[in-house]
Amino acid sequence: GEPLKALRVDGGAVANNFLMQFQADILGTPVERPKMRETTALGAAYLAGLAIGFWSGLDELKDKAVIERKFEPQCDDAEKEKLYAGW
Repeated sequence: GEPLKALRVDGGAVANNFLMQFQADILGTPVERPKMRETTALGAAYLAGLAIGFWSGLDELKDKAVIERKFEPQCDDAEKEKLYAGW
C-alpha cells in the first residue's frame, strides 16, 4: 500500500492540541485539523448533494476542506518508540 500522507481528524477531541501533536509524533505522520471540526454531518450533506447532482463530483468538494492547523511530527524514532510504548 501507499504510505499515509496525513491523518485528517474531526470531532470534539481535535480541540486538544496536545492530543493532536501526540498523534502526529507517535504515528510519524502529519495530523490535519479542519476548520469545521464536526464533519460527520457535513460529510452526509456532501453525499446528499452529490446524489442529487448539486455538485458535479468529488473534485468540486476538495476545495471546501479548509485545514485550520497542521501538526507535524516533532520527535525522532527513539522518542516515538518511547511514546508508543507508553500508549
